[in-house]
Amino acid sequence: MLSGSPRVAPANTVVGIIAPHAGYMYSGETAAKAYAQVAGEQRQVVVVVSPSHREYFEGVSVFPGDAYATPLGVVPIGVSLRTRLVKESSIEMSTAGHGEEHALEVQLPFLQCALSSFALLPLVMGNQSREECLELGKTLGRLLQGTDALLVASSDLSHFHPAAVGTRLDAVVAQDLERFDAEGLMSDLETGRAEACGGGPAVAVMVAGRMLGGQTLRVLHRTHSGVITGDNTSVVGYLSAIIQRPGDVSE
Repeated sequence: MLSGSPRVAPANTVVGIIAPHAGYMYSGETAAKAYAQVAGEQRQVVVVVSPSHREYFEGVSVFPGDAYATPLGVVPIGVSLRTRLVKESSIEMSTAGHGEEHALEVQLPFLQCALSSFALLPLVMGNQSREECLELGKTLGRLLQGTDALLVASSDLSHFHPAAVGTRLDAVVAQDLERFDAEGLMSDLETGRAEACGGGPAVAVMVAGRMLGGQTLRVLHRTHSGVITGDNTSVVGYLSAIIQRPGDVSE
């Protein structure tokens, strides 16, 4: 999937990624179009921000263990950065949300294949209120100043609508992203003009990405599950995008 995705961003210029988290047969090609933009790079830390599908809890949790493991190997936790994060914010070290959260885990093999090395800061949002999303973004923006961090928001789009309805809802998300408008996306999610199960992580990454020098947000690919299954009666939407520093967008 990565080898079949064109490189459109110059090396070391991508601040953030928004990528889907469905099964690879459904959304892998879409995710790969974003991860290909950092292929071969080395980053000190990758911050993956995930929604919580299986349990509700207040606030944001960061994994308290030493590593995440996939069939491709062990991904070490950025311990010193985690310590600072917990000390300087309301984020708690907790296993809440980390036990069976596929939205975080499915991003890791892509990162392992794309990057030569990195430490992981895995965050799960127990709720996605406006206050939580904006505060998380500002916290990450402050914490990551002066680093070569990569931000990753894990999010699918609308769920279980007919394809025409889902496409219309997903277009609103895409427009807010292309405008790099975190407040607009938050408002559209709150009012139901748009849907995204990881909309909160996307908002947080947009806020942090702006603080880290990102000036453009580029949607690379958008599709839905009906394209794969042939069933357009009830689909899930997928999108991938990158946040770039000035002068990064190539024709």
